[in-house]
Amino acid sequence: MKVLVVCVLGLTLATGIFAAGFGSAYLLLGRGDGAAAWPAAPSGPADGEPLPKGPPPQDPDGEPGEATETPRPVSPPEDETEATFELFWEAWELLEEHFYGELPTLQEITYAAIRGMLNALDDQYTAFIEPEVTAILREDATGEFEGIGAFVDLDDSGRVRIVGTFEGGPAEEAGIRAEDRVIAVDGDSIVGDTLYEAIGKIRGPAGSRVTLTVEREGVPDPVEVTVVRARLAIPIIESEVLEGGVGYINLREFSATATQNLEETLESMLNQDTEGIVLDLRQNPGGWLDQAINVADLFLGDVVVATERFSDGSERVFRASAGDLGEDVPLVVLVNSGSASASEIVAGALQDHGRATLVGMPTFGKGSVQRPFPLSDGSELRVTVALWFTPNNQRIQGQGLTPDIEVPWPEEERLEDPERDPQLQRAIEFLLDRE
Repeated sequence: MKVLVVCVLGLTLATGIFAAGFGSAYLLLGRGDGAAAWPAAPSGPADGEPLPKGPPPQDPDGEPGEATETPRPVSPPEDETEATFELFWEAWELLEEHFYGELPTLQEITYAAIRGMLNALDDQYTAFIEPEVTAILREDATGEFEGIGAFVDLDDSGRVRIVGTFEGGPAEEAGIRAEDRVIAVDGDSIVGDTLYEAIGKIRGPAGSRVTLTVEREGVPDPVEVTVVRARLAIPIIESEVLEGGVGYINLREFSATATQNLEETLESMLNQDTEGIVLDLRQNPGGWLDQAINVADLFLGDVVVATERFSDGSERVFRASAGDLGEDVPLVVLVNSGSASASEIVAGALQDHGRATLVGMPTFGKGSVQRPFPLSDGSELRVTVALWFTPNNQRIQGQGLTPDIEVPWPEEERLEDPERDPQLQRAIEFLLDRE
């Protein structure tokens, strides 16, 4: 299934590659959060590839393999690690002396070498993240940001597309519309920028002004719109009371405010005497692990939520505690192939304990834990350190969860009629009819 990575201008990752974990710095990376998701070094080797080997040196008048000058002696290395890096620098110095063309910067070479090293691990979730992306993801993970408040992605031509705006936010109030294409920020073109480069230029301190030049369908010339940035909470919950008095809550991601927002919404729903709750985790790529545990705790008593197992055989068990407001409410959880990571922790715990019925399609299968290590230049290395398992010892990594009631909703049908939601309708029927 094609995954659309959508970010928030102002800005936050809304549905795409959101990092997840818990307060002690462990992370669960959501779908598509592998190394390939990050911007490539503009003039260095391709992401995830080792430095290329070239043909043997060739004398202009000689045969291939004939060196044109006597090789310089290299001091014998003291150990294997030193020998390996001696080889790297030997190759780099030869490139500096002989390469016909512009060489990448040393930083670009370093980043490419790190990616090449990680690529050899064959683990898409152990990832290197460049400084500008790291800064954006760290701010997004707090649940708040300073900017204009708009969901964005890149269109097929590489231009920044406005997917939507925050209700009542600065972008909406200034007249930014869905499907606008942002082509310049304060007069400087951002066409050709990576998404994160564009986000970095549009973001800024609350109260400051930014002028966006946008192309708008049906308008012949670009339009300039000035927006006053603000500090905003990331909208991660959508809720309403549906037919038959069923409460519907869509949790988009497990950011730092997920439990608080969900608890407030759930309390409001229960005060309206709802017949049950549909918790929609479809397309939820994950989030902070502590938020996943706490969200599950809202609906569970004193039971195990998940177990984290390390390569040395040790493990850590996460438990819920009794006494939360959602422990007795009838519950259905919607899942699909976009439900990953922290979503699978919650859905797996509720399913294993018979607390909720899962409706939809099998989940993504992202059950590894990443620990983030900040690096000296502001970049970050995220390393897979463990796998997690559901209360009934189900392994999620590479397998996912199978819903109790499978209801297909093919993409072509969803695009043709997005208002028709057979999975949600089946969930409502189950809550009302109990079958």
